[in-house]
Amino acid sequence: MSDFLQQMAKLSAERAGAAGSIRAGELDKPVAPLQLGDFDIIAELKGRSPAEGELAGADLDRLRQAREYVRGGAAAISVLTEPSRFDGTLAHLEEVAAAVPDTAVMRKDFLVEPVQVLEARKAGASGVLLIAAMLSDAKLRAMLDSAFELGMFVLLEAFDEDDLARSNALLDNPPDHDRAAAGKLLVGVNTRNLRTLEVDNKRLERLAPLLPNARCVAESGLRTAADAAAVAGWGYSLALVGSALMRSEDPAGLVRDMRTAGGARVAA
Repeated sequence: MSDFLQQMAKLSAERAGAAGSIRAGELDKPVAPLQLGDFDIIAELKGRSPAEGELAGADLDRLRQAREYVRGGAAAISVLTEPSRFDGTLAHLEEVAAAVPDTAVMRKDFLVEPVQVLEARKAGASGVLLIAAMLSDAKLRAMLDSAFELGMFVLLEAFDEDDLARSNALLDNPPDHDRAAAGKLLVGVNTRNLRTLEVDNKRLERLAPLLPNARCVAESGLRTAADAAAVAGWGYSLALVGSALMRSEDPAGLVRDMRTAGGARVAA
């Protein structure tokens, strides 16, 4: 790790170290099932992006935005909780999860310790994003086990061939293979290199032949229904979309159009 990703790991470890103990009785919020079709959208809520700057002002109505995502048919809502560069908090996640109780809400952050999975569940998250490049095999295993024991789904994010090789190796474990088959373990490919914040628009297509036998998520840089159709043609069955939705005047319509275009490409 280096540069931006290393900075995020350091700050995340400091937050994890400051987290208090979490009792089992605090993990009792309902888990919303992740209901998946032929092609789905994970719609993201974030106020700021380090690469693109401010995406929403102080007057952002997160609950209205979340309900628009649900109206468009989003399979899940990703909520940024990283505070220093994304203006996120766990309180945002908790508010959204309470507002859309029938839709899975995922904590997106630079998680480095199992306690942060517990924090997510306490706030009402039904899933978490884990970044393979940030975690050793042992730490990744511990965090996966924590999430699965709590009934959560995991989006495991990859940047390159090595990350995907680790994901494929993980699925050689029969329980993880079964979780992937059930849609509880998703594998994502991010076009944005979180070490440099640069976007490689060819990465999704280039890495498509290496995708594991799981539901795979195309992350970052998707803005139109045509983009959704393209990634569906390369073998991705979901797309995580953030900036385009935050800037859209009709987020529900964009979610719907991307789902429709991706689904049509799968069916073709």
